[in-house]
Amino acid sequence: MCDNDAASMEHVPPVCLFPEIKDTKGINFRKNLIKVPSCDIHNSKKSDDDEFLLFSLTGLITNNTVGKFHFYSKVNRAIRRKNKDFINKQVLRNHKYGIVKINNEEKLISIGHPDAERLAKCFEHIAHGLYYHKFGKRFIGEIFMINGFIDYKDSNQQMLKKFMKRRFELETVLNEDFQGDNPSVFYYQFHKPDEHGLIAVKMVFYGTAEVYVCFKAKEIEMPHNLTTELIGGGVKTIMTLGDEEFPFND
Repeated sequence: MCDNDAASMEHVPPVCLFPEIKDTKGINFRKNLIKVPSCDIHNSKKSDDDEFLLFSLTGLITNNTVGKFHFYSKVNRAIRRKNKDFINKQVLRNHKYGIVKINNEEKLISIGHPDAERLAKCFEHIAHGLYYHKFGKRFIGEIFMINGFIDYKDSNQQMLKKFMKRRFELETVLNEDFQGDNPSVFYYQFHKPDEHGLIAVKMVFYGTAEVYVCFKAKEIEMPHNLTTELIGGGVKTIMTLGDEEFPFND
């Protein structure tokens, strides 16, 4: 991510997201984990961010069984060691408890606003690592990101999330296979560069938490985009994918 000398190898994603064998009774969820060179600032000094990401992702009620298991084992142990205000101050803002019905069974859950800015920072680290792992060089440019597991207050952002999800679904068959030797924890898929040279990657955590990332290299100059200007200017605009319509500023 920077020009500093590499001091260690960093796991991508953080190793803490993968359950340990001592908790899984012999099942190995840490097969062939990705590692990339990293400076000290972008590895060991971000341990708090790694823990924040672990708590944020394993706590999602839509997770697969591995994500839920990791939450009720390692993460629950860690939460009990924290002070009572940890979740409210570090993971969810405006935290409160609520009851939801899952498979006809009532469950006590935590409800709140995620720290989207901090999540983006964590996913940016992972995206840079995956890019280096695939292409063997550091990415220099801008990264654009949409979190598929967050409901955005802004209606245009929410519609963009739906648009990106559908576009990735339609383009999946045209691109590389999904990668990752521990897919129940994490897998990803790079898409071929588009007509402008933009490269996209889809990251999936615990089966359902999707993150969509676009890499715009420094040397790429984007052409004038009327659609983007209309949406940004508050004009009602409809984008289409196949026979589906996605209205903005509706």
